[in-house]
Amino acid sequence: MLMIKRFAVIGVVSFIVLAGILFCGSSAKQCSNAGIIDQKHPNNTITGYPLPEEIIFANERVPLENFDVRESLDRELQVNAYWQSQTILFIKKAKRFFAIIEPILKENGVPDDLKYMAVAESGLLNVVSPAGAAGLWQFLEGTAIDYRLEMNDEVDERYHLEKATRAAARFLIDSYRVYGTWALAAASYNMGRRNISKQMDRQKASNYYNLILGEETGRYLYRLIAIKLI
Repeated sequence: MLMIKRFAVIGVVSFIVLAGILFCGSSAKQCSNAGIIDQKHPNNTITGYPLPEEIIFANERVPLENFDVRESLDRELQVNAYWQSQTILFIKKAKRFFAIIEPILKENGVPDDLKYMAVAESGLLNVVSPAGAAGLWQFLEGTAIDYRLEMNDEVDERYHLEKATRAAARFLIDSYRVYGTWALAAASYNMGRRNISKQMDRQKASNYYNLILGEETGRYLYRLIAIKLI
């Protein structure tokens, strides 16, 4: 009986050692707390991106001391950082589009960080969503008309970057006047003011980070912050 137990222990230990070799590689490789590091090729490292100790987004402090906030932001940072092909395209396109977007936001008194909304909304592409939102800023038809974008059989100014950016800036300013924070202004752009206000009233909360929202808007601001960090 003792021999059987001894063989069982040896078998378990051998399995663990073999698994370690397969997982970490040959003797030239080692595992670390940060990930798997190939010492021959140090660039071949699987690791998580750490969060900064403090983050300011759109001139507002992100409450990283809140565990839920840290966890939500960490999720978006890892997801977007390792979505490598798409992220590289974002970085390549950003210089061209941000050169147009940045001065318009500044001119209208909108924080520069909100330029990342165009990345999150459309990937800096003139696309049409299943709901019918169009352009880099993804305006729905009704909102586009409200913010004086021309739409007819021949023209759709949702695809005009400068005009759509000015309209987005006006929307954000109007939302900031209602809510008093740029975080909620950005969330209202994604979810609509009526829906944000309804959730604020229902949950008796006046801070984005204290609201429980749907999957898309609940992740929206964290995605913006992650894109900025990247």
